[in-house]
Amino acid sequence: MASTIANTDAVQTVVIADPAVIAGGPPLALHRGESDLPFVPYQEGVTFQLIQVDIEAGFFVVRVRGEPGRTIQRHKHTGEIFAFTLAGSWKYLEYPEINTAGSFLYEPAGSVHTLHFPATNDEVTDVWFVLHGANLNLDADGNVESVLDAGAALSVYRAACRNGGLPEPNIIGA
Repeated sequence: MASTIANTDAVQTVVIADPAVIAGGPPLALHRGESDLPFVPYQEGVTFQLIQVDIEAGFFVVRVRGEPGRTIQRHKHTGEIFAFTLAGSWKYLEYPEINTAGSFLYEPAGSVHTLHFPATNDEVTDVWFVLHGANLNLDADGNVESVLDAGAALSVYRAACRNGGLPEPNIIGA
């Protein structure tokens, strides 16, 4: 590719090679199709697919599917969360808003809530989450019972794949 830079004092032509063939050039985009990574059990009635993990940066991307009437333990986030709903609906028991297909939700660090898939849903709810930091899973008294961060999510996902007789998953960043 050539580019010409001109002004009243000089004309300069700069030639730039194809960036795709330059050693050490920009990284390639990484793709995972829906069926490239399995959904595995997270808890009864809830499955998840770990798509990307970056332990050093402290974030992970999961796709969660929840059956109607299921609830995920109350938890606190140490970092911000981004969520996009693909199908079904869900809410936090502590808030009135209901997330439906096409909804986007931002959660600031420090948020505390209990994720619930309403029993009135007539389909499995399907949500993408980008999680920064950790989920501090809380007991009834608000004490931290367990921690789910990028490293723990990777361990849980790999173990569920092994336990299900599935091959080693090809997670972006793992």
